[in-house]
Amino acid sequence: MSTKQKLLALGLSSALATTGLFVAKHEGLVLGTYVDPVGIITSCYGHVDKSLKLGQKFTQDECLETLAKDLSKHNSQLISVIRVPISEQEHAAYLSFHYNVGTGNFKSSTLLRKLNKGDRVGACNELTRWVYAKGRKLQGLVNRRSDEKNLCLSGIKQL
Repeated sequence: MSTKQKLLALGLSSALATTGLFVAKHEGLVLGTYVDPVGIITSCYGHVDKSLKLGQKFTQDECLETLAKDLSKHNSQLISVIRVPISEQEHAAYLSFHYNVGTGNFKSSTLLRKLNKGDRVGACNELTRWVYAKGRKLQGLVNRRSDEKNLCLSGIKQL
C-alpha cells in the first residue's frame, strides 16, 4: 500500500493525503526522536510535541498516524483564519507552510494579511521569505518554500 493510500485509510481526504505526501517529502522520515535545526525535539515527519523525549523510537505506521492527526489539526487551524476562497493547490501549499511554521507564525504573518485582502499572488510570493531558522538560512527551507510557492502559484489560475 502506498503512503497516500495509507493516509487515505487513516481518514484523510484526498487533498489532505496529497498534502501529506508533500509534507513527508520535505520533512523526511525519522523513526524516532531527533533535535531539529532550531533545537526542538521532533519525531517522524516533523512532529513536535512537548511530551517527546530523545531516544524514543516509532514505526512507520505510527509516524503515518501521527502525520494524519497533525495534518487534520493544522488544517482546522488553517481554514479557521483564511477568509477568502483559495484553490486546492494554494490550500496544500499553505497547509505545508502552516505545518512547518506553526499556528502563531501563520496567524501573524504578512502572508495571511495579503491573502485575506485578496492578494493571492502576493501571499504566494511571501512563502519564500521564510527560509531562516534562528537567523540561519537553511537550504532545506529554501527548497521547500520554492516548491510551496510554485504549487501555490499554480493554483491561482484555478479560481
